[in-house]
Amino acid sequence: MERVPHYLAAGFIALLLSLSAVQTRAADIAIIIDDLGYEKAGGDRAVSLPGAVTLAFLPQTPYGRAQALEARERGKEIMLHLPMQAMNGQRLGPGGLTLAMSRADFAETLRADLASLPPVAGINNHMGSLLTQHPGDMAWLMHDIARIGGLYFIDSRTSARSVALAEARRAGLPSARRNVFLDATPNNATFVRAQLKRLIHQAERHGTAIAIGHPYATTLKVLETIIPRLKTRGIRLISASGIIARQERNPTWPKYSSPSQKAARNSKLSP
Repeated sequence: MERVPHYLAAGFIALLLSLSAVQTRAADIAIIIDDLGYEKAGGDRAVSLPGAVTLAFLPQTPYGRAQALEARERGKEIMLHLPMQAMNGQRLGPGGLTLAMSRADFAETLRADLASLPPVAGINNHMGSLLTQHPGDMAWLMHDIARIGGLYFIDSRTSARSVALAEARRAGLPSARRNVFLDATPNNATFVRAQLKRLIHQAERHGTAIAIGHPYATTLKVLETIIPRLKTRGIRLISASGIIARQERNPTWPKYSSPSQKAARNSKLSP
């Protein structure tokens, strides 16, 4: 029988080992439920979701503080869902950040928003398709968050041109970005299930993935059914901060990505 050259045999063994590593690598996901605070029924139901779902509350809302306190008592991680100016001019509600604000306005608004909730673990953007494209404003915000300390930032990626993640990392903040929107098509169970499959596939491929959803009745019903079954597929649902910690231990993309020179020249960070 013809012998296999030793270098081919070694390569085949290495391939088997690498495939085994991929198959046995832990797959972690975070699911963030946004837009909480204005609706009691949907918010209460989100707080009651099984597992380590992360909950993001809008500032200065009728039910936000009470629901956030209940979430903390249930062991859930909570975030500030920080309103930011959008391309479509949609109304932000209280506590929003806009391009018209000064740096002092940014800092004061952020402090007031955080004070409207119990202590949060992190921040992500509500809307913000316009503001997150501006490196100067994002630099202001990330430096203010860094000064407060003990917080992370997740870029909701409402714009493909967002520089929020790059500026967060430049400021030294623990940070990550959203990978999947669960319910861009609201109240469509088939769409939500398909997006969850996409989330799981990304986590199995890369080790981690982050999804954002909303307290729509259909989204919550799907999550109530699916979350208890995740373990059977070897998927761990962990907090958003847990995902960031794992990504920082095993980075899968460059730590920094710089805005273009033109964008940098337009930055408002200069005095």
